Amino acid sequence: MAVREYRERIDIAQLTNDDLYKRYRVNHATLAYIIAQLDAALAPNTDRSHSLSTGYKVLITLRYLATGVIQLNTGDLHSVAQSSVSRAVSQTLDALSSQNVVRRHIRFPTTIESLNRNKQGFFHIARFPNVIGVIDGTHVQIQAPSIDEPMYVNRMGYHSINTQIVFDHNDMIMDVVARWPGSTHDSRILRGSGLWQVFDRNLLPQNDHFLLGDSGYPCKRWLLTPYVRPANNAQEAYNRAHKLTRSKVERGIGQLKRRWGILHGEVRLAPEKTCKVIIACAVLHNICKLHGVPDVDDLPEDPVHNDGIHVGPEDGLRFRDIICEQYFRL
Repeated sequence: MAVREYRERIDIAQLTNDDLYKRYRVNHATLAYIIAQLDAALAPNTDRSHSLSTGYKVLITLRYLATGVIQLNTGDLHSVAQSSVSRAVSQTLDALSSQNVVRRHIRFPTTIESLNRNKQGFFHIARFPNVIGVIDGTHVQIQAPSIDEPMYVNRMGYHSINTQIVFDHNDMIMDVVARWPGSTHDSRILRGSGLWQVFDRNLLPQNDHFLLGDSGYPCKRWLLTPYVRPANNAQEAYNRAHKLTRSKVERGIGQLKRRWGILHGEVRLAPEKTCKVIIACAVLHNICKLHGVPDVDDLPEDPVHNDGIHVGPEDGLRFRDIICEQYFRL
């Protein structure tokens, strides 16, 4: 019986922070943190010397998310078979998108202290008061699925997952919803989300805070949209402050997609697995932000997705007028 030969794998400890950042978008401290978070789920069940450790599974997955090309892993992590790479990526995505990991790293502010911190941070941008988050939808392209294919064709004509995302003033993700086909309107995703329930049922302490969204969303007392045709100086000033403040969500989406290049191209996975990829990238985005890992600046900004005008309920429109008159009249 022939003895199987194994080529030596790279020594993770010998990689410099620069190597880690260029290949995997993290540094040693961040990598160690991710490994510690996922070790219980990813540690091998066998003592065989060549079974993949948690560290290698994480690196394989980070490389895949950074490039979108799974074949690159076989060259980066020597002698790892394609089947092993696929299993490692699948296991790590399951762990990163698990409920306990997501809840640990993506949290919507629920205390007065955290809400006030967000308000202060956003106010310093353009003096727009009481903003705790900025919301938008972004499309992640996928290959044509075999089931319900027409539902995934978005208004731009390609197949996608439409993802709702909310950022705070520090470019951290506060909330993400990645489960809707590309043809779904942003406002429909919002109405079906837990975020709608939190605000519509007044589950947050106090009620003097709101999100900013574009004209594709309904104007509510807790979700302010721009004036489509501003009629006076106050409304124009409101729109300017709204645009400057809401640009944080465009910036955040751009940062997310530049770091994890898989989100910039066509994800060649089934929709359910693509949703796990999106959630995993969101978790990793916040981990990198938390650890001060620099942003990646070599790809263009994500285009702004404006799904058109959606006239909101009377109550939201009146409340917008109150905010406009109170804070933006010259």
